[in-house]
Amino acid sequence: MTSDAEEGKGVIGRAYEDGAPVIYRFVNEVPEEAVRSNLTWLTVISWKYDGSTNNGMPQSDENQRMITLEDAIEDHIESDGVLRHVYSRTGNNLKELVYYINDREQFLEVFNKTLSGHPRYPIEINFYQDSDWGDFKRILNDFSNAINK
Repeated sequence: MTSDAEEGKGVIGRAYEDGAPVIYRFVNEVPEEAVRSNLTWLTVISWKYDGSTNNGMPQSDENQRMITLEDAIEDHIESDGVLRHVYSRTGNNLKELVYYINDREQFLEVFNKTLSGHPRYPIEINFYQDSDWGDFKRILNDFSNAINK
């Protein structure tokens, strides 16, 4: 794992899975306790795709649809305080957008309302109770260890 550059909200990092590059974009710090204690559900939006002809990365048109989805979430849902983006990953035939939320039903209601005018996305959403933000701390630790080697 390597960290390439700081960009606005965080860091861009690169790892490899099964020999394929995976690009991570993540905030580079754990939010304060008041934020973490309110957002205890790890929410993973997964989009599987066929990147076999593009080194595990999505083709341009599919990548543009992924960006449209991510922008809609960040512009409309995150700005309403329903969720906090912590990282995204793209590569090895999988795009994941990872957030922490407070309430699953509220999130799904706002998510579906926000995307009501969009074409259907081939995504899966999974929720995990993670009140100590362990998943995000693991990502930060993995990249921190890689940088400090």
